[in-house]
Amino acid sequence: MLLMEMTLNHSIELLGKSIDVTLTENARNALSRRIKPLAVEMELYFSCLIRKQVRFSDMQNGTNEKTSLKTWLNDRMCIRFRPVMTEACKINPERNEPALTDFPITNTKAYIPHWLSIDYQNNNWVGKFGYRAKH
Repeated sequence: MLLMEMTLNHSIELLGKSIDVTLTENARNALSRRIKPLAVEMELYFSCLIRKQVRFSDMQNGTNEKTSLKTWLNDRMCIRFRPVMTEACKINPERNEPALTDFPITNTKAYIPHWLSIDYQNNNWVGKFGYRAKH
C-alpha cells in the first residue's frame, strides 16, 4: 500500500498577487527544526533562454532587498521573487555562471509565479515554481 505524504497549502501575496505555497510534511518538519529563518528565492533568469530556479539559504539580518518582492510565510520562512538577467548572452568557459544583475521588469506583477512547491529530501531543500495557463 502506498502512503501519500501529507502536504500543507498556504497562500501568500506579493505586489497584490496571490501565490499558492505547498509544503510537504518533510519540509514542514525540517522547517520546524531550524534555528534561523529560511530564505526561499524564486529566481526567474532571463538570458539566451529563460530558467526558473528556487534557491534556499539562511535568512540574513540587515539585507538590503526590495521589500515589495518578498513576504513572510511564517516566522521561519521568507519567500522572495527575483527576476535576474545575465550581463551578456555568452558562455564563459572560465566561469560556471555568468554574472547576474537584477532584471528591470516594467510590470513585475505579471511575472510573479502562481504557485510554489517546497520539499525536503535527503537533507536538501527542493523547490519549484510555475504559472497556470490562462483560459
